[in-house]
Amino acid sequence: MKLGAHISISAPFSDAISRASDSGSECMQIFVNAPQRWAPQTIPEKEIAKFVALNKKADINPIIIHSIYLINLASDNPFFYQASIKSLIDDMEKAEKIGALGVNFHLGSTKGKKFSEVLDKIVVAIKMILAATEKSFLILENSAGAGDIIGDKFEELSEIINAVKSDRLKVTLDTAHAFASGYNLATDDGLEKTLAEFDKFIGLEKLVCLHLNDSAVELGSNRDRHAEIGDGKIGLEAFRRIVNHSKLCDLPGIIETPGIKDRTGIDSLTILKSLRK
Repeated sequence: MKLGAHISISAPFSDAISRASDSGSECMQIFVNAPQRWAPQTIPEKEIAKFVALNKKADINPIIIHSIYLINLASDNPFFYQASIKSLIDDMEKAEKIGALGVNFHLGSTKGKKFSEVLDKIVVAIKMILAATEKSFLILENSAGAGDIIGDKFEELSEIINAVKSDRLKVTLDTAHAFASGYNLATDDGLEKTLAEFDKFIGLEKLVCLHLNDSAVELGSNRDRHAEIGDGKIGLEAFRRIVNHSKLCDLPGIIETPGIKDRTGIDSLTILKSLRK
């Protein structure tokens, strides 16, 4: 399994390549827009060209863009709905310029409605985003299931995928989110059951990335709380099984933990590398 981290894009943008290399990342995730703002961030064309050129030597691959956090493709608010679509199109266009695999995003919240009541709205938005772009993948991420957040169960993601019917719609599996949603990745049997269920409802061929985060909260808690690898409820042995699993080992694995108690996310990356056979 290729392993990497979420990397800062502090100006200049092209420095993300050297940061990724310095961290020991073999793949990486980045933002290309400020995560808490609707306004798109302009990346100078010369920086995009330099980023691409530097990565020809560094070979950080794949690169995955994470969308801003404000996205809600189920919103009843016309501004938020349209702004979510525009933001994802902007991300996808930038993904195509820098040669990224695609754009990973959270679907949003039903805001008290039933999932069935917002499904059509989500599908229409995704089709618009895919139609406005050419080749990058649009990547759904499973959620921890807090409140009315969409996508905590594989069945919901499956309904969206089946309705959109596009080979460019893929999935990222976040280990902490899955665990919080009741998928017991901490045990050998639980991992096998989770993968079997994923394959049944979504298809493992749709899985293009793993977010390798330990969970600071208990199984089935429906709370989104990441922990450093080995410091959470999933545990080291579980991640050893995950990174070496025959059905997962060809995928990129990205850590997102920011670092705690004078530790950094790079520690988790080093630990994960040590678990590879």
